[in-house]
Amino acid sequence: MLDAVFHRFVDQSPVTVMVGGLLERVLTPEKLDAWFEQTTEKQYTRELLFSTIFDLMSQVVCGIRPSMHAAYQAKVSAMSVSIKSVYNKLNGIEAPTSSALVGYSAACLDPIVTQLGGTLPPAIPNYRLKIVDGNCLSATQHRLSELRVLSSGALPGKSLVVYDPARQMAIDAICCEDGHVQERALFDHLLERVEADDIWMGDRNFCTRAFLSGIEARSAYFIIRHHQNLPWEAVSFLIEQGRIETGVVYEQTVRIRDEDGISYLWRRIVLRLDQPTRDGDTEIVILSNLPKGAATAKQIARLYRQRWNIEQAFQELTQHLNAEINTLGYPSAALFAFALALVAYNILAVVKAALRGVHGVEKIEQEFSGYYLADEIATTYRGMMIAIPPEQWGVFRQWTIPQLVQMLLQLAGQVDLRRFKKHPRGPKKTPPKREKDETKPHVSTARLLAKRKTKKKKP
Repeated sequence: MLDAVFHRFVDQSPVTVMVGGLLERVLTPEKLDAWFEQTTEKQYTRELLFSTIFDLMSQVVCGIRPSMHAAYQAKVSAMSVSIKSVYNKLNGIEAPTSSALVGYSAACLDPIVTQLGGTLPPAIPNYRLKIVDGNCLSATQHRLSELRVLSSGALPGKSLVVYDPARQMAIDAICCEDGHVQERALFDHLLERVEADDIWMGDRNFCTRAFLSGIEARSAYFIIRHHQNLPWEAVSFLIEQGRIETGVVYEQTVRIRDEDGISYLWRRIVLRLDQPTRDGDTEIVILSNLPKGAATAKQIARLYRQRWNIEQAFQELTQHLNAEINTLGYPSAALFAFALALVAYNILAVVKAALRGVHGVEKIEQEFSGYYLADEIATTYRGMMIAIPPEQWGVFRQWTIPQLVQMLLQLAGQVDLRRFKKHPRGPKKTPPKREKDETKPHVSTARLLAKRKTKKKKP
C-alpha cells in the first residue's frame, strides 16, 4: 500500500511518479546487471555493478545532480568502492554496450507505449518508418594529459541514431569512439539492423549506392535525399505531380547502378520550393524505391519533412537533458552518457504517450513542453526518492503491463497541463546594426533607460 507521502507526490507531481514507476518496473538493477553480463564483451564485474554506474550517470544526465562526482558523493555511504573505481568502470564501458543499451530500453518500453494507445498512426500503412541521422558529440574539456597541450577541439565520439516517429522514441544507436570517422564508415552496421518492410529515411549523407541497394536487398524501402555525387540516368521525363504546402512536386523514374554494375529503377522526386531553405536550396531531390501504390510523390515529399523529428529529438537531448557532458574526456564515458540521455528521452516518451492517451494527440503534440517536463523531473525526483522509501516502489515491480498502463493513465489524468504549456517564440527579428564607439567601451544601461523615459514624456 502507498503511504500518505507517496500520495502527496502523486497529487503534486504525477509525471515524476510516472518516471519513478517506469524505472522501477522496466530498468531495475537486477535486469540491468543481467543484461550487462549478457551484452558486454571485455568488461566484467567485480564489486561495482553496472546498475550502480547507470544510476549515478542517469542522475547527471537528467539534471538531478550536477556531476558524476556529486552523484557519487550523495551516495558515498552506500558505495563500496572509491570514486576512482567509479570513473575506471565508466571509462571502460564499451561502445557496443552503449549502443545496445538504447535498443534494450526501447524494446522494454515498446509494449507499454502500445498498450497506452500512445502510438501515432503509421506514416504509410503496413510499413514502419525509421529516421536515421548522425550526431557528432561536441568537444570536451582538455582534462586528459594527451589533450592538455593541444588547442584543437577534442571530439569524444560519433553516433548514428535511429528514431521511430510513431512511438517518438530512439529505438537504436551505433556508437563510435572515433570522433573523426565518416558516418558512411558505419553504414555496414546500420544495414545489419534493416528489416523487411522498413522505410528508412535520411539526409543526403546516406545517399550511397551500397546503402540504398543494401536496403532493397533486404526487402526494405528508403526515402533518402539525393546526393549530387550519386550518378543516375533518366528513364522517364520529369512530370509535375501537384502542389503541397511548401512547393510543387515532380517525379520521374531513374536508373542507378551499384558498384557491381547491377542496375535499379528507382523514383526520383523533386520538390521545387516556394522559399529557399536556410542553406539556400531552391529544391529538394529525393530518391525512393517505394511502390507507387504505397505512396504518391506528394505523400513522399510531405513525409520527408518528418525527418526534422530526429533533429528536434537531438535538440531536446542537448537543451533538456545533459546528453553531452564536456567534462567526460574518455570517448567510452562520453558515449555512455549520450546513450543514457537517449534512454531518458525514451522514458519521457512513454510519459508523453500516456498523456496523449488521456488528453489527446493534438493537444500534447502542439501544447505540451518537453522543457518543462524535464525541469519538473530534475527538480522533484531527488526529493521524492529521499521521501519515499524503496519498499514503497516495489509495488510497480509486481504489476503486470496492463496494471502498469492503467496506473500511468490514471496519473496522466491528474497532470495539470497548464504547468507544462509551450510558449513558442515568434519569428526572429533582424537585429539592428550596432554602433561602435572606440571612446566608449562600456555604457550604463540605467542611463539609456532613463533617456528612453525622457523621450516618451516629451509631447
